[in-house]
Amino acid sequence: MLVIVSDLHLNDGTAGALLDSGAAELFTDRICELAYRACWRADGSYQPIQRLDLVLLGDVLDIIRSQRWLTSDVRPWSDLHSPAGVEMVSGITNEILRKNVEIIRQLRALATEGLVTVPLAGSDGKPLAHHDEMPVAVRTHYMVGNHDWPLHLPGASYDLLRHKVAHHLGLASPHNKPFPHEAVESEELADALRRHRVLARHGDIFDPLSFADDRDASSIGDALAIELLARFLQRIEGELSGDLTPAAMSAIREIDQIRPTLLAAPWIECTLERHVPQLAIRNIIKRLWDNLVDDLLELEIIRQRSRWTPADVIDGLAGALKFSKRDSAQWMHRTMRWQESLRGAASESYVAHALAEADLRNRRARHIVYGHTHHHEAIPLDASHADGYVLNQTYVNAGTWRRTYSATQVAAATQEFVASESFSLLAFYQADERNGRSYETYSGTLAPKSAYVSPPAAHAEPTLGSHGQLRAPHFAKQSSRSRV
Repeated sequence: MLVIVSDLHLNDGTAGALLDSGAAELFTDRICELAYRACWRADGSYQPIQRLDLVLLGDVLDIIRSQRWLTSDVRPWSDLHSPAGVEMVSGITNEILRKNVEIIRQLRALATEGLVTVPLAGSDGKPLAHHDEMPVAVRTHYMVGNHDWPLHLPGASYDLLRHKVAHHLGLASPHNKPFPHEAVESEELADALRRHRVLARHGDIFDPLSFADDRDASSIGDALAIELLARFLQRIEGELSGDLTPAAMSAIREIDQIRPTLLAAPWIECTLERHVPQLAIRNIIKRLWDNLVDDLLELEIIRQRSRWTPADVIDGLAGALKFSKRDSAQWMHRTMRWQESLRGAASESYVAHALAEADLRNRRARHIVYGHTHHHEAIPLDASHADGYVLNQTYVNAGTWRRTYSATQVAAATQEFVASESFSLLAFYQADERNGRSYETYSGTLAPKSAYVSPPAAHAEPTLGSHGQLRAPHFAKQSSRSRV
């Protein structure tokens, strides 16, 4: 049995809400249920599985998304092999491990404390009731994405950091070489995916803003996260917090949850309309944002990138991000079309890239799995019929465990964004596991707390808690494991 989860974005708390610790309980509960179901075979008999491979498909520890980068001259596009670079990456990673201790402990316990157990089988091919259960060996593999790519850097200093990460997470990934970005970089990981006929990658390679043809190098997305989003929050908190209500500050801090990042400016506009009634303060915030965009576009990593691609990246970023460049009510639509032109796909979905995978065309893979987009999908790709056998091939996106904001579809002068809490978990089976089925997914979406009472309140706060603060994503605290 193979389980894949992606985009947890565990961070150090300086640039976004922490993932609620209840996620760890929900995560463990679901894996235990899936392991039990995997023990039921195609002929209806019960036979315990011996092993479970868990793949963390990138952006699990969010090293890029931290305001700590702003405390020195070191950036992801600096020399991260320098003592200062190693110290910065290590310091952020250590703080992530410290701030997310319960989730980290639970992930480790899956591999080291026998949390996943299944009943023994009786002579009648059914599970034994009222007996001690047998543990299932869990092998946890870490693949990097665009927010944790420094763990892919070679060298003794990063080996030490990987050793700490592997210890805390209970990883099977060897720490004395880079954590893989592609499965072929790890023999054990590649074997686990091959046995389940799965091709899995984070998916950042399909996003030119997040990948610069070398996973040991920084990208434009790093600059957006640090020099625009993190610096914007730093400036707001340092210069304008006294002019904004706690509810407005809490809402503005949600900018880090916007996907894709290029929709941050339209989202700011909606947030200001809803939370900041003073027109003068709104204009100050918009000018601050535009000035930070100008500073961003002067960075060498941005200007260099504009020479690497035929698209005019600087003009495109300016048009997408600057309020002064807004030319119509179609701002968001124009921004999305520009990003899709960079990606070479006609929609936000990565299904077109899945269709181009060689392992799909040669039938080696039954399932193509990506992360990165934060949008769970399960899309049929092909069905091949030969000799009475049908091979169904599917594209699955692993989604996220974060809060997500989605733009509404009504084409108003100013489109709105709606928040939801999300989680996704993918399971893939081999041979006759799970009654002969090849995969299943868990994907949950929790709507935001209703903002409206009777009568409706002016400037309602749609996702605020009882104290005027945006709560961390909600996950059930109570386990309800059932084996019926």
